[in-house]
Amino acid sequence: MFENLRRRFITILALVLLTSQGIGQARAESAKIRVGVLAYGTVNWELNTLKYHGLDQKEGVELEITKLTGKGASAIALQGGSVDAIVSDWIWVSRQRSANKDYTFVPHSIAVGGLMVRPDADIKSLSDLRGRKIGIAGGPVDKSWLMLRAYAKKKIGGDLKELVEPTYGAPPLLNKLMLKGDIPAALNFWHYTARLKAAGMTELVSVDELLPALGVKGQPPLIGWVFSEKWAASKIGPVKGLLRALRAAKHIMATSDAEWDRLRPLTKAKTDATFRALRNSYRAGIPKSFDDKDINAAKQLYATLAEYGGKDLVGDSPTLAPGTFWSGFRY
Repeated sequence: MFENLRRRFITILALVLLTSQGIGQARAESAKIRVGVLAYGTVNWELNTLKYHGLDQKEGVELEITKLTGKGASAIALQGGSVDAIVSDWIWVSRQRSANKDYTFVPHSIAVGGLMVRPDADIKSLSDLRGRKIGIAGGPVDKSWLMLRAYAKKKIGGDLKELVEPTYGAPPLLNKLMLKGDIPAALNFWHYTARLKAAGMTELVSVDELLPALGVKGQPPLIGWVFSEKWAASKIGPVKGLLRALRAAKHIMATSDAEWDRLRPLTKAKTDATFRALRNSYRAGIPKSFDDKDINAAKQLYATLAEYGGKDLVGDSPTLAPGTFWSGFRY
């Protein structure tokens, strides 16, 4: 009798353990989130902080990171289902939603670059740019370039596209050309702008200075996490957990110099001045809010970008598509 009871107890215990293991495996699988980021992108600094401190695990999320080669590769990875989320801009998201795709956006950074000039180029104002070469990162429909064109139209009454000689190129190449003296000015992404500042170049105008003149009230985010709205709804707990973990990583980076000392090799900063410029610029780009005011600022900016970028930038949608900014997370 006791032997039969013992066997029954062992059988029941085994079933309980197998069931618990199965539930645990299902939970682990449902909490996995695959993100795709550029191999050389500054987003990696934040993800490194998140992983180093186990912030994803504290939220019950298993973050799987895939390094990608470029913006196009990121879009393909997301659309093809090989990753769940990427970092991109909300203009792309709005265009996708206008084409009946359900992608949506949560801010990552408000960091912006600026128009840098060589101190020996005798460029003191926008008017001094006439007939000069300007290096432009991101191509003819780069958002910062479009904003600068709109700003110049208001300030000096002319379109910079017609007044200067735009020189489009990869961000690191433009920095090299400027430091060598081959071009007198460059409009580059924020981390390349920070490197130019550290090298003694002068900022003629920062992109965030353009916004008030363009009628934009506030500072909309420029890049953020992009994912399918349907996918997020199916994994609402893990998605919100990941976003909280990312905010926690930002808090550490905003407040801890020791964290930045640990991250320094990732920045590839060759001098202390460059390192400090990168750290300070990253911190300045951490969004302090994500609410209706920020979304309204994005709508205001969209109108200017659509005017100057046209269909090449926004497609057929004259206004920001509803749902571009995800309603499932605010701060």
